[in-house]
This record gives sequence, C-alpha cells and structure tokens, in this order.
Amino acid sequence: MQTRVRLITLLVASLLGAAVGVHADEVSMAVAANFTAPIQKIAAEFEKETGHKVVTAFGSSGKFYAQIKSGAPFEVLLAADDETPAKLIAENAAVAASQFTYAIGKLVLWSAKPGVVDDKGNVLKKGDFAHLSIANPKLAPYGAAAVEVMKGLGAYDTVLPKIVMAENITQAYQFISTGNALLGFVALSQVLKDGKIPGSSWIVPSNLYTPIRQDAVLLEKGKGKPAALALVKYLKGDKSIAIIQSFGYELP
Repeated sequence: MQTRVRLITLLVASLLGAAVGVHADEVSMAVAANFTAPIQKIAAEFEKETGHKVVTAFGSSGKFYAQIKSGAPFEVLLAADDETPAKLIAENAAVAASQFTYAIGKLVLWSAKPGVVDDKGNVLKKGDFAHLSIANPKLAPYGAAAVEVMKGLGAYDTVLPKIVMAENITQAYQFISTGNALLGFVALSQVLKDGKIPGSSWIVPSNLYTPIRQDAVLLEKGKGKPAALALVKYLKGDKSIAIIQSFGYELP
C-alpha cells in the first residue's frame, strides 16, 4: 500500500513538473546598466516562482533604443529614463499604456579612495584631480544628470578637460573602481553595499538634477507573450519593490 501511494505521489509530481515545463517560457529583456544588480536578484526570484527564464542584456538606454528600432529581439525594456519608452510607444515599437516607473535613480559622486570626495561636492570646484568619469550624457541619463549637476555648481568648465567619458554607467564605475579615474558620477545602487558606501562619496541632492525616472515598457515583440507579461507584472509586486528599495532607489 505504501509503495503504491509513493508511486502515485511520484507520478503526480512528475505530471506537475511536466505541466510547469510546458507553460514555462523565455523572456528577453534589455536593462539599463545601473539596474544590473537589482534585476539579477529580481530575475532569480521570478524564475524560481514562475519557471520562466529571463535572458538579460545590459547597456545604455540610448543604445538599446537604436537596437530595438533595428529589430533586436527584446520583449521588455527597463530604461534609465522615461523618454525612451515613451518614444518607442509613439513609434509603435512598444505597447501603448504598458509604460510605468519602476524606480527613481539617485546620483552619487564617488571615489574608491577614502578622503577624496567631501560631503558637499566641493572637490568639483577645486578640480584637484586628473580624471573624473561620467557615462556618455548623449546615451545615458545618469551622464546627463552629472553634466546638469556640474553646470549648476559652476564647475563644468573646470572639470571638462578632465572628464573620462564612459559608454555607460557600468563602465564609468569600472574606471573609478580600478583607479583609472580618481572619482566620478555613478548610480547610488552601484556603490551601496549593506547600507554603506566604501571609499568616499557625496549623494547628490535630488534638487540639483532632473529626476531620473526609470521606466519599463512592454515592447512589441513581447506583446501577448506569457513570460513577458508575467515579468512586467512581477516588477510591480511587493518582492520586486523591496529589492529595488534595498539598492537605494526611490519609488514614485
């Protein structure tokens, strides 16, 4: 009798597993480079709970826009701004009414070395450094915000000859963390570790730059796809929100 019950249990488990396999799907997602760490955590939880697989590519919002317009197979976009998703909707490359703000980013002036960046950002006006890294402002909203801050402080002309331009915010972080640039502007989420920031930093007051509203959108290639729809829904859920906030992002 026990053997029979065990066999039935195994059969049911097998059938359930097969059912999950039948319904499991894959979703291709383009993600703003600053959101790399949070989405890796969110994707892992999403895959565990749904059985769907998430395939991610990381980069600048500007480059993703060009790739999507050229036919890249992305189904969901997590941009570092709100303009790129809106433009894709207007150009019929994304699903109308699917756009929403998943995070509001925070900008930080950071150095991997202690004692370099003061808590008011005065180091920018002094210009006592050889190199400062920012993401390309034409492609990356965090780079555009960095330029806005420096111009607002009257420090841009002093700093301009020292700027090391990175392709995206991840590369900017790499330049600073390896010492190729003594300091630079990155996303708070990149440097916040267990509630602390190593090295020295200045979290830029939000009134010094246009809010970095990071919006998600369902792309045309994801329209009607169960995995893509499930992921968009999951991003709005409590688990995702908790993870996003743990990396220092604000929410609308």
